[in-house]
Amino acid sequence: MLPMEEYFGKLESIYAFYGAMPTGVTVSETGRIFICFPKWGDDVQFTVAEIVEGKLLPYPSMETNSVNDGNLKKSFISVQSVVADGKDTLWVVDTAAPNFSEPIKGAVKLAAVDLKTNQIRRVYTFHDDVVLPTSYLNDVRFDFRVGKVGYAYITDSAPNGPGAIIVVDLETGTAFRRLDGAHATSVDPYFLPKVEGKVLMNRSENGTVSPFTTSVDGIAISPDGKILFFCPLSSRQLYSISTEVLRDRAIPDQELQFHVEYWGEKGASDGMITDANGTVYAGDYENNSIRMIKPDGTMETIAHDPRILWPDTFSIGPDGYLYFIVNQLHRQAKYHYGKDLRQKPYSLLRMKINALPDYTM
Repeated sequence: MLPMEEYFGKLESIYAFYGAMPTGVTVSETGRIFICFPKWGDDVQFTVAEIVEGKLLPYPSMETNSVNDGNLKKSFISVQSVVADGKDTLWVVDTAAPNFSEPIKGAVKLAAVDLKTNQIRRVYTFHDDVVLPTSYLNDVRFDFRVGKVGYAYITDSAPNGPGAIIVVDLETGTAFRRLDGAHATSVDPYFLPKVEGKVLMNRSENGTVSPFTTSVDGIAISPDGKILFFCPLSSRQLYSISTEVLRDRAIPDQELQFHVEYWGEKGASDGMITDANGTVYAGDYENNSIRMIKPDGTMETIAHDPRILWPDTFSIGPDGYLYFIVNQLHRQAKYHYGKDLRQKPYSLLRMKINALPDYTM
């Protein structure tokens, strides 16, 4: 018998999805689990859900998940990310860009849902100089210790435009783009992803082929709120920047890139998360793996398993488990000349990491 590749990391299946493809997961401080389903072509009945007694229920209501042209601000159109902040709030990033179309004006939003009342408490929308026609808002992290009520940092992972980090003052709602089109937030032009042994490219039904290009996507924040980690989806590199510098609009954006720190090659990642000790967890979608990057920069692969078919969003629960979605994103029809190669179910997995979520933010 010939030697074979070794797999490791104890994974547990928490939920199997037989309907639409999920991207986001978050676990609240009380253990509630929320999922989101962006509208990428599947039959998405509701774009935000909660897993309750083994069933997916629209959250916070079916009405909120139904597009109301007369009240787009309170309608969830196509949600890419959900984040529970440990302070009784679920934050929802609505791209309002089904199938990566141009975002619907006035509908792109960051919404705060009160987990005690299950009602939308506040909605932040964005001006045209913040959300561009090419924008695709992706993931978000928070620090509630700065400003009067805190700041949010959102990645714009524009597939066909400039990547950026959008900074939001949660008191005033003022938002602005930072590192707009900078090297660290942009697609690596020399990056050629290989997943399941095959080169990943856009391959349309009409036979045209183009590179897989998605800008800054994964984002994580240090427990003290001082460092923001980020990475483009079309890249294997990890970067960080001081959040104080990021918020300081007196520093011109063209100078901001000189404040970016390079942490090295961590593998190609979609989602990232930080635990209470400052360790960053990141997926490696090329190698069916999960990696951790310690505060001193050392990296270790903690899971390598054939079931990790495109690790997407991460969340750390109060139970010391790392939860993550695997959704076979690379098997979608647009990468295979119109042929959908995904095999249901998609999965919500978890593994014990014996670390707690960063609820100090």
